[in-house]
Amino acid sequence: MKLLLFDTATENCSAGLYCDGQFSFREQELAGGHGAQLLPMVDDLLAEAQLSLGRLDAIAFGRGPGGFTGVRLAASVAQGLAFGAGLPVLPVSNLLAVAQIVLDAEQAVQQVLVCNDARMGEVYSGLFARGTAGLATPRGVEAVQAPQSVQLPIAPPPGASKPCAVVGAGRGFRAYPQLRAHLASRLVSVQDGLLPSVRGMLPKALTDWSAGLALPATGAQPVYLRDNVARPSVT
Repeated sequence: MKLLLFDTATENCSAGLYCDGQFSFREQELAGGHGAQLLPMVDDLLAEAQLSLGRLDAIAFGRGPGGFTGVRLAASVAQGLAFGAGLPVLPVSNLLAVAQIVLDAEQAVQQVLVCNDARMGEVYSGLFARGTAGLATPRGVEAVQAPQSVQLPIAPPPGASKPCAVVGAGRGFRAYPQLRAHLASRLVSVQDGLLPSVRGMLPKALTDWSAGLALPATGAQPVYLRDNVARPSVT
C-alpha cells in the first residue's frame, strides 16, 4: 500500500507518505501560506521514496472541519492530484485526527473530546471513543458551536459497562478558557496544544482503504460545518 496524505485545515501544514509499512512526514505550523508549502512537502516526500504520483494507490486529505481557505485548499489539491494521476481519495476528519493522536500516545485513554478553534467565538467539536485496533470512532456528530454549548453524553461508549473518563484535546481549549471550566467535572485532563496532523489521519485512511471506502477524485469535497463561512458573527 502506497498512500499520500496531507492536511492544511489549521495552522499545521502537514504531509506524509506511507509506503508498504514505512511512514514519513513533514509538518510546519504556519500563520498562513500553506499553499506555498504543501506541494514542496509532497514533492520532497515522493523524491525521498523515489516514487511518482502514478505509483501511489490513493491520496488521503484532511476534509475538515477547519479554516475555510485551508479546508478548501486540501480538498482542491487532493482532487487535482487524484484526477491527474488516476487515483482515488480518502477524506479524513480533522477532529478524528486529533483524537487518534491522543489514543495512539496514551493506551489507557478510552474517550477523547476534540475541540478545535473555529474562530467567531465557536469551536468545532466531536467526541471519539477507542474502537477496534485502537481506531478513533465517532460518538455522535461533529458540530460547530459556542464553547458553553458543548456537552458530553452520560451514557457509556459502546461495549463499556460504565461511563469512561474523557480527555479533552485541541486548541479550542486554549482559545476559550471557559470551555475547560464548563467541562471541568467531566474531563480528567486537557491537551490544549494539539493540532490535526497526518500522523493522526493515517490509521483511519488505511482502515478505510482496506474496507473499500476510497472515493473517486470527485469525492474530494470539503466539510465546513459552518454554513456561513464568510461573515463574522453579529452580537
